[in-house]
Amino acid sequence: MKKFHIKKGDQVKVISGNHKGKQGLVLEVIGSKSRALVESVNIVKRHTKPSAQFPEGGIIEKEGSIHISNLMIVDASGTPVRKSSTKAKAKVKPATEKPAAKKPAAKKPAAKKAAAKTPVAKKAAAKKPAAKKTVTKTAKKVKEESK
Repeated sequence: MKKFHIKKGDQVKVISGNHKGKQGLVLEVIGSKSRALVESVNIVKRHTKPSAQFPEGGIIEKEGSIHISNLMIVDASGTPVRKSSTKAKAKVKPATEKPAAKKPAAKKPAAKKAAAKTPVAKKAAAKKPAAKKTVTKTAKKVKEESK
């Protein structure tokens, strides 16, 4: 069964729906449907046949259920009340500064790595002679050589 913030006997106020703003006592909590019956709120008319309980039968007015999410606990003066435990307050961590944003890692070419790992690529790399490096001469060296 679910745990609700509203119990039988609580003074509540309707916060949304057709009966918004009305107050009353909770007569019953229907846990399976997440609904509650509130005194003098959401009055519905029920057409009943004559029975032992109602020998005349006819139209009977009674409270209809309201979803618990549409109810708010209030005190006797009508001001909202928030129920919370001291344990819940103690567990709340103080706000800290946000950590610095991480820099994205540099992208490395994946194609070259994959090609170098294959046995065929290793054999091809071993057969190729090393490329010769070309040396560029600076302007000073060119003048010295021309003299």
